[in-house]
Amino acid sequence: MEVDAEGGKTIESTDEETPTIDPLRVALDAADEVAELTPGAAEEAYTALLTGGERDDEVALKVKEEALYRLAKLHVVGCQFDKVLSLLQSANPLFAAIPKAKTAKMVRTVIDIVCEAPGALEVQMGLCEQVVAWCLAEKRSFLRQRVQTKLAGLMLKAEKYTEALSLVSKLIKELKKLDDKQLLVETHLVEARIQHALRNVPKSKAALTTARTHGNAIYVVPLMQGELDHMSGTLCCEEGDYVTAYSYFLEAFEGFANVNGSGKDGDPRAGTSLKHMMLCKVLQGNADEVPGIASKWGLKYKSADLSPLSAIAKAAKNRSLEDFDEASAKYAGELESDVLVSHHLGLLYETMLESNLLKIVEPFSCVELARVAELINLPEAKVERKLSQMILDKKLRGILDQGNGTLIVYDDDEGDDTYQSAVEVVNNMETVVGSLFKRAAGIT
Repeated sequence: MEVDAEGGKTIESTDEETPTIDPLRVALDAADEVAELTPGAAEEAYTALLTGGERDDEVALKVKEEALYRLAKLHVVGCQFDKVLSLLQSANPLFAAIPKAKTAKMVRTVIDIVCEAPGALEVQMGLCEQVVAWCLAEKRSFLRQRVQTKLAGLMLKAEKYTEALSLVSKLIKELKKLDDKQLLVETHLVEARIQHALRNVPKSKAALTTARTHGNAIYVVPLMQGELDHMSGTLCCEEGDYVTAYSYFLEAFEGFANVNGSGKDGDPRAGTSLKHMMLCKVLQGNADEVPGIASKWGLKYKSADLSPLSAIAKAAKNRSLEDFDEASAKYAGELESDVLVSHHLGLLYETMLESNLLKIVEPFSCVELARVAELINLPEAKVERKLSQMILDKKLRGILDQGNGTLIVYDDDEGDDTYQSAVEVVNNMETVVGSLFKRAAGIT
């Protein structure tokens, strides 16, 4: 409040106090601006923020945490993975000043940042092994167990199935003693994926059942529930139950799609679930429903390329083996990169071959095998072997006349019940006659 010298009136000051910004926060913002132009200079600034200063208040610790994350991202973008491995060691003073739970969160976040880099599995596994060694030295069992679960998942991606299975088995024994149900769910899910990759479906199903049993006793986050549903659909698909598999994949898709709320972008794994839904429809023989699935949800998940399975579905609908071979060759990389689809490529081919053979022989009552092979553009021996298998499986009514090299196709029976009715009449007559003999014996 000020006093006017001439009028003697008081004038209230309208100036408001300007809030002060913490110098560390200012330095972090400045480093962010530098990072856009010269990443090398920004790295020095972030390192100074992470390792320097005597302050240990809340703001300082928060700034150091963000500097650690930004440094990790800089190293990953620059493919300087050797620096990522030494980054956590330089952050040891920070880890000593914060609670262990906070340390675990920060270390796992750094690992997740590194895992986003494509084609760096060896670096990711090396980082996890280094963190495990550090956890053993610091006696941080909580963090070690979670990093080992992550390491097992990375080994699975690297196709090191034996090492991954050995690590998971040891970890499960340890977790059962601690009764850590949340981590048991994650670990058994990894075990189920490893067994599935080894084509051991019964053990994979047992591991998944155990994971669901532990999950029933706790709250399972939507992402984890989606992963469980997706794995259930995968195993049902392997067992040939495509209707149930489609239902599980739909549940997984809805879980991944709505993880961030309705109207927002969901988890990228929703696109994978959508592909597997389309696969189930093709395997069911309902390929005509695939375009509806693609048009209903495909626009929202443009990142998930649905073209390969759409082309396969179109070929299945037209029962065109040539279109199937063309689509398989054109999208070989996309189809073979998906484990579930690659496992069913052979089954899809056999189904298409059977459909195409049935389409060719439908108009004939007797046709030469050479003509069938010519129409389908396959070797005659392969066509003969497949037709023989279809006749034995009762998918085709007919016989092979190998002497003349022809296929004789029988018409489908219209279901004449005369013989069955005659047998029933004879049985009833036998019952009546037997009853009459018993009555006659009683009269006499």
